[in-house]
Amino acid sequence: MIKSIGILLIAAAILWIEVPPLLEKKYKKELLVFSILLAIGVGLSITLGFKKPIPNPFDLLTFIFKPLDDVITLLLK
Repeated sequence: MIKSIGILLIAAAILWIEVPPLLEKKYKKELLVFSILLAIGVGLSITLGFKKPIPNPFDLLTFIFKPLDDVITLLLK
């Protein structure tokens, strides 16, 4: 619980530092991307703080491309 509070405090500090210049310059798209990436980072960090497993992106790529690999292997034999 303390880890998640610490992560949220750090995220709030990052927002406090980074968002005002983006708003002054009217960089709305950059602010949107920054917010999405920060939310993903905070979510993953809190998940790691609770010692929950995070799925590996390589497993998803393997799941997607394995059938394609099998077909290409069969065609090339």
